[in-house]
Amino acid sequence: MENNERYTSFLGTGWSFPPTFSKAAGQVSMSSDEKDIEESLEILLSTRLGERIMHPDFGCDLTDMIFEPLSISVKTYIFNLVETAILYHEPRILLHKIDLIDDGENQGLVKILLEYTISTTNSRKNYVYPFYIKEGTNIKK
Repeated sequence: MENNERYTSFLGTGWSFPPTFSKAAGQVSMSSDEKDIEESLEILLSTRLGERIMHPDFGCDLTDMIFEPLSISVKTYIFNLVETAILYHEPRILLHKIDLIDDGENQGLVKILLEYTISTTNSRKNYVYPFYIKEGTNIKK
């Protein structure tokens, strides 16, 4: 891919996450297309509301759920937070399903499974976001 082609992706191009820089080339690493959408979802779900300057409504306040027991009301609240954040801040996808995977094997870890379709390409994708609901010092593997 030529240098000027990677900035013309119709699904979007942005800084890779986490940002990496090349001192020799004087460039920042970029990501495009489906990878850019997945990285955007990771950023969206890991950002607290009010954390971004000039975008106080960007993010998903999952950190409020840390140390909460995973009851039906907490699951419903997490569904609502994730669905609202994606609805308002990721217009490139149509969200079909949100599922919480708590297999009990990894105590303190809940995987948030997103099933979605990329609007412009009509491609179905899955994304799993690991959310740690407990401090990571005494987690059994």
